[in-house]
Amino acid sequence: MSQQPLRFTGARLIDGTGTTPVDNAVVVTDASGQIAYAGTADSAPPHQPEQHTVDVDGRVLLPGFIDCHVHLGLASPRALLWNHLDQHRSLLAFETAERMRATLEAGVTTVRDLGGLDAGFRTAWQRGLVTGPRMQLALRLMSHTGGHADFTQPSGFDPHTWLAGATEIADSEQEAVVATRRLIRDGADVIKVCATGGLSSPSDTPHDEGITAAEITAIVDEARRHGGRAVAAHAQGAAGIRNAVEGGVTSVEHGYLIDDAGIELMLERGTFLVPTLNTFDYAGREHLMTDKAYAEKLRLGEVTFTRVAEAIRRGVRVALGTDAGIAQHGANLGELRFLTQLGMSPQQAIAAGTRDAAQLLGLADRIGTVEAGKLADLVVCDGDPLHDVEVLTDPTNIRMVVQAGQTVKDTTGTGPA
Repeated sequence: MSQQPLRFTGARLIDGTGTTPVDNAVVVTDASGQIAYAGTADSAPPHQPEQHTVDVDGRVLLPGFIDCHVHLGLASPRALLWNHLDQHRSLLAFETAERMRATLEAGVTTVRDLGGLDAGFRTAWQRGLVTGPRMQLALRLMSHTGGHADFTQPSGFDPHTWLAGATEIADSEQEAVVATRRLIRDGADVIKVCATGGLSSPSDTPHDEGITAAEITAIVDEARRHGGRAVAAHAQGAAGIRNAVEGGVTSVEHGYLIDDAGIELMLERGTFLVPTLNTFDYAGREHLMTDKAYAEKLRLGEVTFTRVAEAIRRGVRVALGTDAGIAQHGANLGELRFLTQLGMSPQQAIAAGTRDAAQLLGLADRIGTVEAGKLADLVVCDGDPLHDVEVLTDPTNIRMVVQAGQTVKDTTGTGPA
């Protein structure tokens, strides 16, 4: 669909590649929503009559951010169990659409939803029925009986009928393969497996192992046979992290208790770590967590930050992910603050949420950096995030968001009408 080309002037360009920012930069988009030029004003092509000029007045222009771990269908941690018990599913869909909008307006133009949304939400976005980030979907998360995806309560109450198909249970290699095939049939872009228990699991803990290395290997092979789909592993405890990496997963989600052997394996295999440190920003949200999850979170905090910092120091590939739904929706870029606290420079943290996240999602040829030929996913912000990355954590500082050349947020008053 043809749209009005844009010409951004007066920008300080942080293009996501890790190179030195460009002052007084010009970025030009074309009628197809791609970037036609990004660089110095001196070398920019001449202005064309059809272009709408956006003078960003010295503000910073960056790539649209990518959150590799969200749960847009989830309002809060407690909703893991009760999400579908007391509300109509139609209302839940509208609430999900509102969370999609808030995520986009926070500067996140692409997400990977790792459990809870069906493929209809992706289709609705593609048809322009809802506003939000483009999405890769896992649909449902897979674990063994009693694992992280089994929400059967100690009382025996089984809530899965109301969980709207959010989980897959597999207790052998063959069942894991069949579950993978069901997910692919239903439209999954990525397969999500639970290699450990979790904080919110009713029957296990982060230290418990989940889907076995052999089962993960079978899942990875099946996903490879069907378009080379990625496999993401919920993995918090050290043993489960090693099982996930040995099984061939593309990314380890959380990785809270990663040990030195796990770091070595991830470096050897090139596995991504998606730390989801935003989940530790729970002040004022404690009431949304179960007692078990809150107690476990308190126990894990110090060791998690120590171990993830070591993985960063050693050079494990990191992509930004927040676990929004467990963490707060619309506050996604708060993850950047944690990444810098654990040893990344602001430039590296920004790359983790743009260039490196695009690589994890297999979209590096389309998004993740501000370069000619890529989709024009752009963010304009107040302040200098290379001096203080905190400026990106406040959505009010995100003054403009452009997605594939289309302005979807503008509080500067300079964008196209």
